[in-house]
Amino acid sequence: MSRRSSVGNAGLWLAVIGGVVLALAPIGYRMSWWPLRVSLLYLLIGAIVIGVLAVIVSLVGAFLARRVSGTPGVGGALVGVLLGLVVAGYPGAHVVKARGEPPIHDITTDATNPPVFVALAQERHAAPNGLDYAGGEVTMMQKQAYPDVTTFKSTLAPAELFARAAKLVADDGWQVVDAVPQDGRIEATATTRMFGFKDDIVLRVRQADGGSELDMRSMSRIGKSDIGTNAARIRRFMEQLRAAGA
Repeated sequence: MSRRSSVGNAGLWLAVIGGVVLALAPIGYRMSWWPLRVSLLYLLIGAIVIGVLAVIVSLVGAFLARRVSGTPGVGGALVGVLLGLVVAGYPGAHVVKARGEPPIHDITTDATNPPVFVALAQERHAAPNGLDYAGGEVTMMQKQAYPDVTTFKSTLAPAELFARAAKLVADDGWQVVDAVPQDGRIEATATTRMFGFKDDIVLRVRQADGGSELDMRSMSRIGKSDIGTNAARIRRFMEQLRAAGA
């Protein structure tokens, strides 16, 4: 095997190793093999570094292989480039996104009187992020970053809005913990796909002038920042309500 081909293969193997490291980050955390800090600070960052190295080495290998007509290794080197870009790009995009989002994890449509967790109060007390709404600076950061996250207004009667909201909660695949029509309260837990983080949700439906209104609160159990996940969840749910004719 020529030196040129060896360089290209080295880049491909680096990309493969980076892919394994990237996959181990969520798997190891969900299997309780190591704490979250190891996955985020060592494995994900490590995958980014290995992925970048794989791209560089693979590009060098492809360049060297193309200098000699018929030299094998160009194909493998190009595969190493593509795989390295994926390995480095996926977690890298999340790092960039995290830097652009406010360091908050509790989002609500009513910061003055946020919906209260009742059935999930015990789980919230036990979670690192607790139960209480911080307000103050958190509210200011939310209003600046997500000014569109506001109370949902409807012309429907409270019972009808509650029924449509309950159906959407079930359709979204959240784990419903409690649904009390007389209180207008629905509590559920959503689990993120990659790391399996638990985010708790409470919806509150009340009568209002001209119909009813719905407020929603989505709060992560761990992590200082949710990388915009809770705000995106609320936005999506409100869009689904509008699409459902609420």
